[in-house]
Amino acid sequence: MTLNVTASADPYMMFSCTESPLQPLLFGIPDKYMILVLPVFAYWSLSLFFYALDEGGYLSKYKLHTPAEFLKRNRVSMRHVIQDVLIQHLFQTILGAILAWQEPEIYTGCENRNILAWALWLRHCFVRALPLMPFIGIDGTQLVKQLSITMPLVNSGTSLAPTKPEMLAASLIYWIVVPAFQYLLATFFVDTWQYFIHRAMHTHPWLYRTFHVRHHRLYVPYAFGALYNHPLEGFLEDTVGSLLAFKTAGMSVRQGMWFFTFSTVKTVDDHSGFRLPWDPLQCITDNNAFYHDIHHQSWGMKSNFSQPFTSFWDRLFGTIWKESQKDTDVRYERGKKSAVQVYKEE
Repeated sequence: MTLNVTASADPYMMFSCTESPLQPLLFGIPDKYMILVLPVFAYWSLSLFFYALDEGGYLSKYKLHTPAEFLKRNRVSMRHVIQDVLIQHLFQTILGAILAWQEPEIYTGCENRNILAWALWLRHCFVRALPLMPFIGIDGTQLVKQLSITMPLVNSGTSLAPTKPEMLAASLIYWIVVPAFQYLLATFFVDTWQYFIHRAMHTHPWLYRTFHVRHHRLYVPYAFGALYNHPLEGFLEDTVGSLLAFKTAGMSVRQGMWFFTFSTVKTVDDHSGFRLPWDPLQCITDNNAFYHDIHHQSWGMKSNFSQPFTSFWDRLFGTIWKESQKDTDVRYERGKKSAVQVYKEE
């Protein structure tokens, strides 16, 4: 197949740009510091919201546990829970501040040149695919004419200005496809990291007794206790795991800000103790407050290790809770009655 070539100036000359520092998104605080502030703010704000619902008796029909269970089954006071979470947030913030201080200044202004690079890559792929098209019954030459694209020779040494369809496709890749892939990759990384560490904490008695037993003092989870962990476990499982996911996915600081905040909101929601049928975080995935609450029960502790986003690894390795909804509800009712009985006897 022979294609006509029309010479053109280097298309990069069409997109001269001047970079300037990226302006802060919120409250004039640089993104590399807001990435530390926003998740912590989200944690305590959402926890206070659920606490207000609980204390005010609102939406009580959606509570997974009764006040009697909260008083009689948990093995640690809320004061100590809040104290330990504050310590974890302190360590997390100090490490984050050290890393943020070393981050270079973030610049913007040359996004169109990056989009152009994607457009030229798409054209290169198209040129490479042309010789293969006759095998699937497509006339490449006619296709080029229909699309009104002038194709460069592979070895011509010239670059041609991109067409509107190429730039549109490249814009979609740059602004939507790549960020979506980065978020999905980071989500998968965190789920993988936390599943295997969490499962190991339950598989090896020494790890459980030394570290993870602290989190399971909360048989009746509540929002403030979402990050109630041994400091070393919290650092390894949450802080280090999230940081590695951020780096592996190649996220920008602003992307990381939203990812860390969403992860925090999801974790708090999972420990809220409310089974809300209209909560989007509890609808988009089966790994929700009810799913994780089962894991906190003495009869469900060896299942539902996956957190915080999906149940993928539990399903793959067969560690997901297998009892029917009806049988599980019976267990919950039995626990409620038992706690009420103990409360009356005392």
